[in-house]
Formats: sequence, C-alpha cells, structure tokens
Amino acid sequence: MKKLLSAFVIAVSFILACNYALSQEVAGKLVKSVFVSGNKAIASSVVLSKIKTSVGEPYTKATVDEDIKRIYGLGYFTDVKAEVKEYEDGIEVVFVVVERPPIGQIIFMGNKAIRDDKLKKEIKSKQDEILDERQLKEDVRTIRELYYKKGFTHANVIYAIKLDEATGKAIVTITVDEGKRVKIRKITFEGNRVFKANKLLKLMATKRDTLFTSGIFNEETFEGDLEKIKAFYESQGFLDIRLEPELKYDSTGKLLHINIKVDEGRKYLVGELKFSGNVVISEENIKKSLKMTAGKAFSQGGLREDVNAIQGLYFEKGYIYAIAESETFLNPSTGNIDVTYNIVENKLTYVERIEIKGNIKTKDKVIRRQLRVRPGEPFDGKKLQRSKERLYNLGYFEEISFDTEKGTTPDKSNLIVEVKEAKTGEFSFGGGFSTIDKAVGFIQVTQRNFDIMNFPTFTGGGQQLVLRGEFGTVRRNYLLSFTEPWIFDYPYLFGFDAYQNTRLRATDVGYGYDEMRRGGALRFGKEFTDYDRGDLTYRLEEVKISDVSPEATYDLRKEEGSNNISSLTLALTRDTTDSVYNPTKGYQLFGSVEGAGGPFAGDKDFIKWYGSSSFYIPPHENHVIELKLRAGIVDAYDDSESVPIYERYYAGGANTIRGFRERRVGPHDPSSNDPIGGEALLVGNAEYVFPVVEFIKGAVFFDIGNVWAKTEDFGSGGYKYSTGVGVRVKTPIGPVKLDYGFPLKVDPGEKKQGRFHFTLSRAF
Repeated sequence: MKKLLSAFVIAVSFILACNYALSQEVAGKLVKSVFVSGNKAIASSVVLSKIKTSVGEPYTKATVDEDIKRIYGLGYFTDVKAEVKEYEDGIEVVFVVVERPPIGQIIFMGNKAIRDDKLKKEIKSKQDEILDERQLKEDVRTIRELYYKKGFTHANVIYAIKLDEATGKAIVTITVDEGKRVKIRKITFEGNRVFKANKLLKLMATKRDTLFTSGIFNEETFEGDLEKIKAFYESQGFLDIRLEPELKYDSTGKLLHINIKVDEGRKYLVGELKFSGNVVISEENIKKSLKMTAGKAFSQGGLREDVNAIQGLYFEKGYIYAIAESETFLNPSTGNIDVTYNIVENKLTYVERIEIKGNIKTKDKVIRRQLRVRPGEPFDGKKLQRSKERLYNLGYFEEISFDTEKGTTPDKSNLIVEVKEAKTGEFSFGGGFSTIDKAVGFIQVTQRNFDIMNFPTFTGGGQQLVLRGEFGTVRRNYLLSFTEPWIFDYPYLFGFDAYQNTRLRATDVGYGYDEMRRGGALRFGKEFTDYDRGDLTYRLEEVKISDVSPEATYDLRKEEGSNNISSLTLALTRDTTDSVYNPTKGYQLFGSVEGAGGPFAGDKDFIKWYGSSSFYIPPHENHVIELKLRAGIVDAYDDSESVPIYERYYAGGANTIRGFRERRVGPHDPSSNDPIGGEALLVGNAEYVFPVVEFIKGAVFFDIGNVWAKTEDFGSGGYKYSTGVGVRVKTPIGPVKLDYGFPLKVDPGEKKQGRFHFTLSRAF
C-alpha cells in the first residue's frame, strides 16, 4: 500500500512539473493565433470579444485562466477549457467550449390564478434562446413576486430541466404551488395612545378586504407601510418609536389578521436654539425661516428642512456657497433636544457669465430675455426662481435646471441654464360636443415658438402663430393670429389677428338671432415689471345681426343689419401666479377700458369697463382654492341711444353661473323671451379643485351673480346663485371640463333644476 501511494505522489509530481516546465517554456512567446472550438449556436466573435489573449501579444497562463472565467461569465457554456500548442513561430490558443442547449419548450404546471401567456411575458427566458440557469432562477423569483402581489403569500415556484436527446434542446418545466390566496380580514393596533388607529390606517397602502379594496396582502407593501408609520411618528417627535407586527391566520389559512404592537416612547421637543458664524443674516431673521422652533416637536426630517431653509436664505442673498450644519444635544435637565446651527457664510458671489445649454431650436436670446439675473449682479435666489417660472410659462421646455461653476475669481461663478426642449408645433383636428357650442369640429395649426425669419423650419424665435378653423352646429369660426413678444429685440409686444366668427340662432344656448363678426385687431404690449403689464388693442370689425325672432319686440328687431365697430382698448394686468397654464398660488388682477366710436369713427359709440380678480390658494399639495370676481359696465354715448346687443354683458352657463342655461341670467326680451343682455355685470365664483388620480381632478363650486339692464342698477340685487360638483380630465386632445350645477336662487316661476355643463377648457 505504501509503495502504491509513493508511486501516485511521484506521478502527480511529475505531471505538475511537466506542466510547469511547459508553461515556463511557452511563457513570453508571442501568440500567433486564437481559436474557439465546440461552439455551434454562439458565434466565435462573441467569445473572442470578451477575452484578453490576443494575437501578437506575449502568452501568459494567468491571462488565459482569466479568459476562461470571462467566457464562463457569458452564461452560454457548461464547460470551458484552453488548449495551448507551441510552434516555432509562436503559440496557438484554442478555447474549447461546450454549449448550453437552447430552450426547446417552456412548460408551466400548477398555475391557475395566472395564465401561461401572462407568465411567459413576465419572464426573460425565451424559447429557442440559449438556456441560462442564472436567468431561470431570476424568472422563478419574478413569478413568485407576481403571486405575492396577488395575495398568494405562500406560493412556491421551482423549475426542472430535461434534455431532449432527439433534438438536443432543453425542456424547462416551471412548477407553481400556489397555496391559498390570503385576504386581510382586519388590521388592528395595540399600544397606540397618541394617534388613533384610523389616523395610522390612512398612512397604509395595505387595506382590509372591503367592497372597495382588494384586501390582498403583499409583504413588500406592508414593510413600506411600517416605514411610513415610523416616519410619521418620528416627524411628530417620537424618536424611539418601535413597531412589532403580528400576522395571525385563521384555521383555513385564507384570512389574515394583522396586529401591530406600538411602543410610542416619549415625545422629544426642541429646546434651545443657538447659532454661530452668522454675520450677514441676523439670528432673528434666521429663526423666522425655521419650522422647528423651541417647544415644537423635534424630528430629523424637520432638522434637514431647517438646514436647507438656512442655506436657502443665504442663497437668496447671493451667498451661494454658504454652508449650514447642525449639532443636536439631549439636555438632561429639560429632556429637550437643543440645536446648534453652525454657519460658514463664505463670500458674496457674483454672476460672471450665463451659459445656455440644451437649446437646439430656441435661440439663446429668447431664453436670456426671460432671465431676471444679469452678469455682474450678485446671485439672487428669488430672481432665479422667477426666471425659472418665466421660462416654464413660455411652454417651450419640458425641463429647466440651474447650476453653477467656479468663475475666474473666488467671488465669481458662472450660471449654467440647461433646458430640455418640448414640442412647440402642433397640428390638430378633432370634434366634440359642449353645452355652449353643441357639436363642433376644428382644425388648427399652432407654433408657440415660431420664427418668421428662420427658413425652412420657422422655429426658435419665440413668436406665436395660430391658424384655426371651427365648424359646428351653431358656429363657424376662422382665425389667423401672430404675436411677436419682442419687436425688433425691444421688450414691446406686437401682434395682429384676422378673423370671422359666425354664430347661428340657437335659443337654447342664449342666441335669438344669427351673429356674424368679421374683422381684425392690432395689439401692442409692454411689461413694466415681472408681474405687471399693459396692452393696447385697436379693433375694426363688421357685425351683422340677422334672423331675429319675428315675435321679438322692436328694441330687439332694430338690432338687425350691419354695423362697423372701431374701438381702442387699454388693459392693465398684474399676475403673481406660479404658472400661466396651471396656477396653484398667487393672484391675477385685470382691468380694461374700451372706447368705441367717437374719435375712432365707426357706427356705434360706447365705453366698456371691465375688471376681474382671481386668487389661488393651495390648502394642501395639489389642492387649489380659486376665488374669482368679475365686474363690468358698458354705456352708450354721443349718437348711440343704446349699447348694441352684441356688446352687452351676459351671464349664466358653463363659464359664469353654472346650473343656469347659457346667457339666461339677466334681462330678456318680453315677447320672445330671448336674452338681450345688460349694461352691468357682477359675477363671483369659488371653486375647490383636488386630485382624484393622475389625470383626473375633482371640483366643488359656488357661483353667484347677475346682469342688470342699466348701469345705474349695478349691484342693486336680484342675484342668482348655485352650487355643484365637477371633474377635470386631461386628455390627449385637450382638457375636458364637466360640471353639474344646481341653482339655489331663481326668478319667480322658474324651476330649480340641475344642469350639466360640458366644455373643452384651455387650461388645466
């Protein structure tokens, strides 16, 4: 036995010595060729692209060994080895591989809750692809997760591989033991004293089984719920919060009772606040920006917010590299947490230059003229925020970000403005129905970032061009509109409109006659500040009234015929809202006066005053309260005895007082009962808009107002008011608005009857 063992050791030593001698002998010689052998489905180029051994380079065994690992890493082979052959002119290396078989068939067994086709879509292993067991294990995990999400918390998934000798392909069988589907019967809390169970349940995505909730238990979701509850407690000062969940199944294993034991611990309060290093901003002003002041609940999240608030204060004043750090101490005598804010102000930083990035179509000057900061000025956080709002309000960009980079001196930095352009051109057509316009179709070409001088794309100059045609049951409108907000690169707006609007007689929407308006307008405007602007508009228009009801009185029938309107309108606007398209905070004030006839000629002489105010208040994130008030008076003068019917004020319907028929609030013709409008208007609206899902919002509203026949009757009573609910839906063809209004105060003899209002609105 000893002789045999000695002989074996000598033989192994001899083989190792020979291999070592061979490796030493070939080491350093140049590689003359590299081949792959044994591969059928996998191209040699795929293998060769992964290895480091290459022709013309010195041969090393270490590199070949690493190459074998790299080839294994591809996942296509069950065995890889290297054969090294020495020739006089160099070394030949052959990587001999044994391929994994392709997948011939994937079979699912035991799955009832999820169909085969659904499982095949979810897994990455596919028929006729090379078998990869690592991927197969991932697929098993994926299937298990699918079952967990559907409430099969005890589901088990395994796989088996069998080689079909006839085809050389692998048959993969995935077997699912679904177990029982678990529904949550109830969720309870134990030990919670400060916050009621209902409050904690609202924080959770996990819900018990009800008519409106599935009651499916998902472990990952539940773990997230526990983190939410802990975060909530910590935000209220309960830093020692501990949760211990218990999962109790009934005898069938199908119903689950979740009991969460809560150890709230004590509430930590903010104690003394101290500041160091602040010179530019006083301690008093810093405290005003903090949410966590003495006596309030302490939380790490609140502390981070306050540190950011301090840095934000310095950023607003141009100290963009100011650093604020916090230190906390548990005061043993008070039990409160004292906080010290250490501030390093660094130097006031000036804007050296402004660099624009990401704009492919939009000219630099279009972006620069919206910026409220200028080179040479100190950085100003409020001006930067306003600059971003102005850029977003253009509607040209999907994303806007500001960054800084060091300048030529320590007190200078460059401002980097990076944008991602949105699509600004639009060709659209479609149709719809509204309670105002009945059936209507339209075709429109719009370019919000138009450039009349940029052939052939005509984009990038910041101008706006609109071509629109509308064809409906009761109206036909055509419009050509052009706007240049910076005429000849000066901050003055110029624009013109050419249009023809025809509205056919439809008494159910408040028109007892046909009305055709054809004309044009010249517009001029100027921004005085970031929030204030003025506009001057000259209008020349032919108005034709026809097909007046034969039952109408003489006062209405005398409006028939054609008249020319020549007027000049002066308007002033103050707008502090955060968005032109979807305001959530701020206010808008608007006032205008229009003079027609007189020195401007034309057939009708009147003066029209109009004003409106809108206030937007966000009570919660994504919730908005809008308060709106509109008032107007119009009066005839000189040769005109009365204000023409088409220049009077009207109310009632989707855009004024919902719950009433269109234009039906106010004076009516005593014979035909058609609305004839009035010389004075006052309308108020209060609306609360809240999110339902991502693209749907809900609304509740209250409307009030009236129209009076004469200006001297303005505000004299007779108000109509209503309340109701609505939805706002964002669709690919535009925002849709559906309201149901119910009148609370009507004229004697009228029925209180609710009414739907369906419109396409311009803003969402």
